[in-house]
Amino acid sequence: MTGATTWPTATGTFSLGDLPVEKGGTIRDARIVWSSYGTLSPARDNVVLYPTSYGAQHKDLEWLIGPDGILDPTRWFIVIPNMFSNGLSSGAADTQDYPLIVTSHDNVAAQARMLREIWGIERLHAVYGFSMGAQQAYHWAARYPDAVDHAFVVCGSARTAVHNKVFLSSLLRTLEAAPEYLGRGQFAAEPRASLKAFGHIYAGWALSQDFYRADLHRTALGAPDLETFLRTDWEDSYRTKKAANLYAQLVTWYHGDISDSEAYGGDLTKALGAIKARTLLLPGETDLYFRVADNEAELPHLAHGALKVIPSIWGHRAGSPRVIPEDATFLREAVRAWME
Repeated sequence: MTGATTWPTATGTFSLGDLPVEKGGTIRDARIVWSSYGTLSPARDNVVLYPTSYGAQHKDLEWLIGPDGILDPTRWFIVIPNMFSNGLSSGAADTQDYPLIVTSHDNVAAQARMLREIWGIERLHAVYGFSMGAQQAYHWAARYPDAVDHAFVVCGSARTAVHNKVFLSSLLRTLEAAPEYLGRGQFAAEPRASLKAFGHIYAGWALSQDFYRADLHRTALGAPDLETFLRTDWEDSYRTKKAANLYAQLVTWYHGDISDSEAYGGDLTKALGAIKARTLLLPGETDLYFRVADNEAELPHLAHGALKVIPSIWGHRAGSPRVIPEDATFLREAVRAWME
């Protein structure tokens, strides 16, 4: 979404009060910062929810919204709820006694309340998400099976895989190794050296081996050399974020599991089978976090599911292809066809 828009937009803050979370503890004076794009229909039947991904805020997601984009605001009423601990909504960095574990279930339950109390929305035409946003999309479809018509899971999974947890553990342990670390996800000051290491670890996972082999960090992204790329695209990015928020969202990601609820009792097959939404799984061919095999294992248990693999060497970033025209075209065509 660039330049002047021809559709209504709005931003706001929804106050939840003191919000108990499922794993124990309370988010004091909880809030969700949200943004919307387009016009809600009188029947409230054109709603597309677009949850945020790890470390991202609503401005970071707007690039795919537009009449010619993946989500069309001239047709749909698109709502982006900022996830807890993303620097806008309530988070570990600015909330006293923030719970150690805030789950995707906690996020989607708060989002459902927000939609109902602000706009009277009880049903979603679609929920679209990338990465941790995809995890939330999956949680929406499983937690509210009668309230979601379509679900788009872009580079995400129903349960965080064991190998994915190894990656997340490396990041958590890097933050905990900082001399500034106080315990329970809190820091006495921003751990600059650990955040630098954090960015370098991320760079080795977010983009595939094939991406680096093809020298795309130079030829496509314009870095003069690898050292500059690691500094400008990774170190500088994480230097602007609060370590406590990064830590808290990693914990959310680690505990991602649509079946971790009283309704499903940890039975992933049961949770997948309860989903009524037409669910399109869109894994990246070379994603190192959310593997194609994860979605292939989930697909047989979905009543109305399909899988389309993004044919890309950009790794996880193929699911957020702001600078990858061919991957953006692939997503646009797949999403628009499934949305109908």
